Amino acid sequence: MTKLTIPELSLVALVGPTGAGKSTFASKHFAPTEVLSSDHCRGLVSDDENDQGATDDAFDVLHYVARKRLARGLLTVIDATNLEADARKPIVELAREYHCVPVAIVLDLPAKLCLERNRSRPDRALGRQVVRLHAQQLRRSLRHLRDEGFRHVLVLSSPEEIESVEIERRKLWNDLRHEHGPFDVVGDVHGCHQELATLLDQLGYSEANVAGIGHVRRHPDGRKAVFLGDLVDRGPYVPEVLRTVMAMVETGSALCVPGNHDVKLLQKLRGRGVEVAHGLAESLAQLEREPEAFRQKVAGFIHHRVSHYVFDDGKLVVAHAGMPESMQGRSSAAVRSFALYGETTGETDEYGLAVRYNWAADYRGQATVVYGHTPVPEPQWLNNTLNIDTGCVFGGRLTALRYPEREIVSVPAARTYWVPKRLRTPTPTAVTAGGSDQPPH
Repeated sequence: MTKLTIPELSLVALVGPTGAGKSTFASKHFAPTEVLSSDHCRGLVSDDENDQGATDDAFDVLHYVARKRLARGLLTVIDATNLEADARKPIVELAREYHCVPVAIVLDLPAKLCLERNRSRPDRALGRQVVRLHAQQLRRSLRHLRDEGFRHVLVLSSPEEIESVEIERRKLWNDLRHEHGPFDVVGDVHGCHQELATLLDQLGYSEANVAGIGHVRRHPDGRKAVFLGDLVDRGPYVPEVLRTVMAMVETGSALCVPGNHDVKLLQKLRGRGVEVAHGLAESLAQLEREPEAFRQKVAGFIHHRVSHYVFDDGKLVVAHAGMPESMQGRSSAAVRSFALYGETTGETDEYGLAVRYNWAADYRGQATVVYGHTPVPEPQWLNNTLNIDTGCVFGGRLTALRYPEREIVSVPAARTYWVPKRLRTPTPTAVTAGGSDQPPH
């Protein structure tokens, strides 16, 4: 048996010559509403599924319907030959546009068998030349599918292989709709371990000794903490913060998404050439005093963090820098980038920092989105979004949101650990991106 696991939200391209059995395969493994057939679309626009002169109009219809389905978060299958790169390119582009995974399932059967099947079909008058051309096009295509952007490629080369395939759909790692909480969502910590310990005390998380791990914070009522990233940089106790959060995640009493500072630390730990600025030097100095095994564990922990989470039947979304409705519960490089950095206007201010676009001002989604990244003086609700980064490391507060109660809990910083660049130089006027040097006002 050949098993193919694909994400629940995928755009699947069936690839193969006429007569390979693509429509039969589609009807076996996918619901009729999930399959968009180029032949059927030709029939819709011309009353003749074999009218090749209607091909352009047929694919206009097919791609239009695919867009509507993907916008609704529905798996979609393109049943066409898809033998040429120009035919596959729009499929990959659609997947990227709607932040879903492009999958290619190739039916690579011998040309002789495909020709025999076509002869037995009264609705197909395709001769030997067409089938051979299709076989040649398929040979040229096979080596390029992954380079074109297909994340999963399955090649089936015999009727027996095709018959034995089992397709399993899996949820994306960010899909935790089945978890209903209650949650305690914690804003950017930035190495402020004293304040984190105090906040966890106030939220009711007590210490328990777990064999092989040590002291772990747990809530007696089963509440789960959700950390919004930026655990590191600027503050004085980065290793202590990491130990606390990593232990809570490992034992299931917390979840954590990555922040841009965490990812930059990961890149440095992995030997990438990144600029050592905005508190990274302090993190590196503190981690240098730790065993190499701990640094490697930190790198692995950050590497495996998911860009954002969707909880409670889609009612709650958490991400470091926010998440617009069109990206929630989806997976792409663009989704991860937005989760880490938000959206910028393309301009820079006098400090060379990117000016950030206030995505929350335009948010109209149904899910509550809780995020951090840009320090604010007080957490304020805006269009069902809440920024809870209240600049603890800058001398502000460390804040959490209790969900579903929508209660805000915060503790004051013991002192100012980091003076932003803005306060070291003439007063600026722009609001900038990166979460790098923006104190609460």
